Amino acid sequence: MKTRNWMATLAVPLFFSALAAPTRADVITDWNQRAAQIVGEARIGTPPAVRVMALVQTAAYEATREAARAPAASAHAVGAAVAGAHRAVFMQLLPTQRTAIDAAVQAALAALPDDASRAAHFAAGERAAQRVLAGRAGDMPGGADTYRPHTTAGAYVPTAAPAAPRWSERKPWMLQRGDQFRPGPPPALNSATWERDYNELKSMGARDSKQRSAEQTDIGRFWDYSLPAIYHGVVRSVAQQPGRDVLANARLFAVVAQSMDDALIAVMDAKYHHNFWRPVTAIRNGDIDGHDGTERDAGWAPLIDTPMHPEYPCAHCILAGTVATVLNAEAAKGPLPVLSTNSATMPGVVRRWNTTDDFAKEVAQARIFGGVHYRNSTEVGLAMGQRIGEWALQRSAAAEQ
Repeated sequence: MKTRNWMATLAVPLFFSALAAPTRADVITDWNQRAAQIVGEARIGTPPAVRVMALVQTAAYEATREAARAPAASAHAVGAAVAGAHRAVFMQLLPTQRTAIDAAVQAALAALPDDASRAAHFAAGERAAQRVLAGRAGDMPGGADTYRPHTTAGAYVPTAAPAAPRWSERKPWMLQRGDQFRPGPPPALNSATWERDYNELKSMGARDSKQRSAEQTDIGRFWDYSLPAIYHGVVRSVAQQPGRDVLANARLFAVVAQSMDDALIAVMDAKYHHNFWRPVTAIRNGDIDGHDGTERDAGWAPLIDTPMHPEYPCAHCILAGTVATVLNAEAAKGPLPVLSTNSATMPGVVRRWNTTDDFAKEVAQARIFGGVHYRNSTEVGLAMGQRIGEWALQRSAAAEQ
């Protein structure tokens, strides 16, 4: 394996050699669950939450690698280092969550011997996190939000600000640029595809739909949740399998988190470039799209709330496609387990899938059932996510050569 500088390993964090002897992997999966909860409770919105998870999972991976290289490396060393990495990232990025952060750190450290070694590895984890944070300094666009509402002089438009209009200006982790996989335009409004998608969505995605089954309604509501926890739960299905070691899980979560962050950079680029209307806008204005096959419904409303950014392509779908593609690479190490996760919008419900394809397709269907995305948009989003996942895996493989 070629020697790489630290910034190179940050960009391509997968597939380094594992510890000589398998180590208890629970420290990574346990912290992933704690981290997702802390991020969710911060209520910072989906794109910022995905960014924070990418930073914390990368820091955890760097801390794990360093602890694994230490003389007489042990699960205790890794546990202390990973706790230090999480605390350093969260205290800088989510200081309002200090109480939850300190409680999580204390719970993690309570299981480790309270000695000089624990303190040393904890400090090493903090330093690893600071290097990650320094390496990503400036990844957010500077200056004021300059989004310009589309209107004509004197006409009222809703005054709520759209979500993340400058997100595409961020520095990606592995992509070359935000528009690297930008898709072509959505269907023309005079096309058969537009007529198909409009009428399917109008029927299946309506709040009072008589065509949507009870299970389809549950699926739409389940995937109304978009914070990282719902996707990281799927990843834990794989990470918690017997025989995996702590470093393998650390790099798995790092590449998933970085890829998800890149996926949102890419999808926000496409959304604001194409600026396509949401179903609630289109269906209430079906008489002005120039297509005789799209009848207006003046009072139409979707099952779930419409996100505050343009429709095309589907962001949930690009995230699902990316995660599914990265997890598929894990199948080379052994059959994937049944995948599962839960959702804050359907408390107590656990959904399961036999394959990554089943998982990704359900996410796409959910956005139609929810009334917020057209079928073509979900298909384009899944394909875009697959390309981003494949790109990440190719970059990782190239780093080994």
